[in-house]
Amino acid sequence: MKNTVFKGSAVALITPFNADGSINFEELGSLIEFQIAGGTDAILACGTTGEPATMNDAEHLSVIEYTVKRVAGRVPVIAGTGSNDTVHGIALSRNAQKLGADALLLVTPYYNKTTQRGLVAHFTATADAVEIPCILYNVPSRTGVNIAPETLAELSNHPRIVGIKEASGDIAQAAKILALCGDKIDVYSGNDDANVALLSLGAVGTISVLANIAPQKTHDMVAQYLCGNTSAAAKLQLEAMELISALFCEVNPIPVKAAAAMMGFDTAVLRLPLCTISESGREKLRNAMIRYGLKVK
Repeated sequence: MKNTVFKGSAVALITPFNADGSINFEELGSLIEFQIAGGTDAILACGTTGEPATMNDAEHLSVIEYTVKRVAGRVPVIAGTGSNDTVHGIALSRNAQKLGADALLLVTPYYNKTTQRGLVAHFTATADAVEIPCILYNVPSRTGVNIAPETLAELSNHPRIVGIKEASGDIAQAAKILALCGDKIDVYSGNDDANVALLSLGAVGTISVLANIAPQKTHDMVAQYLCGNTSAAAKLQLEAMELISALFCEVNPIPVKAAAAMMGFDTAVLRLPLCTISESGREKLRNAMIRYGLKVK
């Protein structure tokens, strides 16, 4: 059994920007404190939801550095450092390690993609280059490449490849991963609508978009399942389904940044090519938030 980075709910944290597009570190601090007060078990900085695709390296690393310092060891900090350029990803990963990240999240190569053999070489090269745990991120809807369960089974033999954020949307694939890898890989749900389903197969947590606006209930959903109260976990999952759907009515993180703004956070600004949520999307999101019990402005 390898070291587990966390069990429970990790937030894929949004990155707030000022009106001029620069990073709003003051508001980032407020979001971090909201998460910790809400029971979040780990914080992911610069995951997809944090918009690292439009950050230069200095900005990317500054968000990781700020998050590590602000969290100050209260929960693990996971740094998103994956790239479709292996050399670039290794450089980001080494720098995140130097800045104090507890673990890395490594997305599959996108656009240029690769073969399954290439995935093994790519992830092995990164894991060989660092000394902290690596969680792989499988999200074929964004990257165009899927980590096959057999490929993950091979990668799970690496001592620093300890987990996967499984966001393929394929429950059968998640089951096969758990069957092949056993306790050599911690599986995390990468889709909020399938959190309890993956927990029922043996996942140990979620890396969540929903947690940005509902950290306590997302934490509780996982915690209730892990302590054996499956009916309470299922109830929390079902209660959240309308809101989860609304959070993905447009490309993530457009809706979740709008939702946080409705709750009073300064998170309305996105970087192009992402743009503000449509009026119809905003109305759908607002209504779902109210029905879920969130206070909106």
